[in-house]
Amino acid sequence: MKRIIIDREKCDGCLNCNIACISAHEEGSNFYTVNMQSPDAETRNFIKFDTQKGYLPIFCRHCDEPECVLSCMSGALEKDPVTGHVQYDESKCAACYMCVMNCPYGVLKPDSKTRTKVIKCDFCDDKPDGPSCVKACPKKAIEVKEVSL
Repeated sequence: MKRIIIDREKCDGCLNCNIACISAHEEGSNFYTVNMQSPDAETRNFIKFDTQKGYLPIFCRHCDEPECVLSCMSGALEKDPVTGHVQYDESKCAACYMCVMNCPYGVLKPDSKTRTKVIKCDFCDDKPDGPSCVKACPKKAIEVKEVSL
């Protein structure tokens, strides 16, 4: 199964992955027109800074046994048996945020605009050339690799 793998040593916190993510999910947006300050700019990945460890890229791991799926009471989150990716169906979401509270990595979050849906990496499954964040990383700190479970 394919997963996004992060090499923290290579990450310099440039936020290109965030911009690419927003651009990939905002209609009519592109890499050069993204307004990072806009409340509509929802990134599905995060770059945090720790004074001890440096930049900490945080991406959905599409876990083997995802706590978010197990805690989702409405059935909005499901694990695709073929790809192993955790899929989110916004139309089924009850906005209870049990998935947000149970994600051990702190990746999922409520949308900041309406608070009626969950923002979560979808692995850019609708993009034929893979996740936008991977292509946008100039340091190659983010890559897609085949992993065995």
